[in-house]
Amino acid sequence: MSSGVAERTRRARPPGAHRRRPDRGRRLLSGVATALLSRLAGLVVPIVLVPVTLPYFGNDLYGLWMAVAALAGMAAFADLGLGSGLMTKLAPCYAHGDTVLARRYISSAYLTLSVLALALTGVLWACSGAVPWSALFNVTGQVTPEQTRMISLICLTAFALNVPLSLIARVQYAYQQVGRSNVWQTTGSLAALGAVLGVVGAGWSPILVVAVSVATPLLVNLLNTLWFFGRQEPRIRPAPSAVRVDTAVELTRLSGLFFVLTVVISFATNADTLIIAHALGLSAVAGYVVPAKLLSQLGQLVVLVNVPLWPANGEALAQGQVDWVRRTTRRMTVLSVLAAGLPAVALVAVGDRLFAAWLPVPMGGDRWLLAGLGVWWLLQSALSPRFMVQNAGGVLVPQLCGWAAFLVLSVLGKWFAADRLGVAAVPWVGAVGYALTVAPAALYGYRRTLRRHRGPAVEEGLVDSAR
Repeated sequence: MSSGVAERTRRARPPGAHRRRPDRGRRLLSGVATALLSRLAGLVVPIVLVPVTLPYFGNDLYGLWMAVAALAGMAAFADLGLGSGLMTKLAPCYAHGDTVLARRYISSAYLTLSVLALALTGVLWACSGAVPWSALFNVTGQVTPEQTRMISLICLTAFALNVPLSLIARVQYAYQQVGRSNVWQTTGSLAALGAVLGVVGAGWSPILVVAVSVATPLLVNLLNTLWFFGRQEPRIRPAPSAVRVDTAVELTRLSGLFFVLTVVISFATNADTLIIAHALGLSAVAGYVVPAKLLSQLGQLVVLVNVPLWPANGEALAQGQVDWVRRTTRRMTVLSVLAAGLPAVALVAVGDRLFAAWLPVPMGGDRWLLAGLGVWWLLQSALSPRFMVQNAGGVLVPQLCGWAAFLVLSVLGKWFAADRLGVAAVPWVGAVGYALTVAPAALYGYRRTLRRHRGPAVEEGLVDSAR
């Protein structure tokens, strides 16, 4: 930090401000606990919705919906990495009480992404007639071209509009309001569940079911944004007058690396359904996506539990507390492996009976498929705490190299495996590729981050208050 920023930080921070904050460990524990509750709600939603929507849509139409959702997931890079860059930049601002710089970062991010979201929406609808949607998703059977176009437009439009609205979660996390953010996200999931059940119960068209399912979380994010900046943190409320060119350039430079990394990760982790759709057909997608969605809830639980580490590590690294980061990472690694491993073992053991009793449409219960998905998420869970350290420190190049190698290796391997060995081979190819490429890069990047920030704490008083 430059001397000018440090001086402004000391002026902006009232005496004793950090002593009034909850202990970092307590905040982290609260974030983990609410993340568990949030993910439990996220787990309940597909458990309730899949047996309702799958027979309502049919295999082909449901497979189309999931394929479009996967395409939207692959477009997560649409925020240009600004969400991740913003959280990394805001953590030191929070640690040092600098609301002036924080407001500049937030205003730059919101202005950029709001303009981008409107532009993406306009281009999407203007060009929708020229896009071969049916060919893109290999649509066959009774799904009409108009259904394919409308479901694609609805999902992608909601995604584009949610790009700036989803920034609120990043800001709340950076400002150590993880619990409140998780409560809002849980509200969005449960509200979407109730809305979809109501629409299905009313017998409305599947297209309206899709529209309601994607619009409800978007509205909840809007309410969360208005409440946070209107009532809780008005000092950092975004405004065009707070945008500064130098601050925007600084944020964009870091966000550019996050952008490239997010592009690679999004394609690498969301390509499975598209690969299976083209290699084996949409009906095979439904057979894969149901167990994959169930196990992904367990994996996403671990990821969500570890996300609070990102701003907490950023605060600790800004204060030179490398030992706290190292100790917490070890503990969270053990917790993550247990949280992912134990349910995965149980699901592999009883998954076939579970799907037979749960789903009205026969889906099978290939244990090799379930075991492969379990191993895939177990590997990601074990390394997730180390990625949170690298993200907090802005060390992204090792991650980028590892994920780029994984993308090339896994896509080619999965396509070959799906065609020759069937759906069950897809997650095993991903797990082996991850262990060979991403894992070594993660371990190297973690050690590099700790070396970069090793040293005495910035201010002795802050060290004492964080213990």
